Amino acid sequence: MALLTSSPTNMIGLIIFYVIFLGGLMYFMAIRPQKKQQKKLNDLVSSMEIGDFVLTTSGFYGTIIDITDDTVIVEFGNNKNCRIPMQKKAIVEVEKQAL
Repeated sequence: MALLTSSPTNMIGLIIFYVIFLGGLMYFMAIRPQKKQQKKLNDLVSSMEIGDFVLTTSGFYGTIIDITDDTVIVEFGNNKNCRIPMQKKAIVEVEKQAL
């Protein structure tokens, strides 16, 4: 009586194939887009200048009045008295000042 069994080497090869396939799928669906988004954010942060109009992660719009290594001072509102220092990574969007 012949039993339908596959050899252990075929099973190991199939398992290795699935592991590589799932690793590649995870890379292209999770890791690669995240790296792309991080690169875009780093480019945005490095292009900031004094006078640029910004949107913060908390949803506030303001104008950059000073920039240091890892922080910016943003001025909010029309009264020019609300100046808040924040980290550069809290900036989501930058609109360049009109020349």
